[in-house]
Amino acid sequence: MPRRGEIYYLDFSPAKGSEMRGAHPALIIQNDVGNRVSRLTIVAAITSNLKAARLPVCVQVSPADSGLPRESVVNLGHVYTVDKSRLRQLIGRLPAGLVEQIDKALRVSIGLEPFEL
Repeated sequence: MPRRGEIYYLDFSPAKGSEMRGAHPALIIQNDVGNRVSRLTIVAAITSNLKAARLPVCVQVSPADSGLPRESVVNLGHVYTVDKSRLRQLIGRLPAGLVEQIDKALRVSIGLEPFEL
């Protein structure tokens, strides 16, 4: 069962327009009760495009903290509900301090916390 804060590889295809496409890491952001009882989970896409880290809906993560092979960015502006069968290899789990940053970026993304550019 996936747990909140874990990172898995996920194939985002098929995709349209500016949606994430192909195999990329993704962060589980759904709560653990939902992960236990549902066949679906909610994820945020992870990219190696570090320019995205400047956005208030993004959080940069290091290989040491994430298990990823390079510096990466969790993009809470790219949130997807997916069937858990699409999850592939478990990569790692973010520490609690980073999950708090993820929570803040998620609140900004869905309009629960104000921000200015």
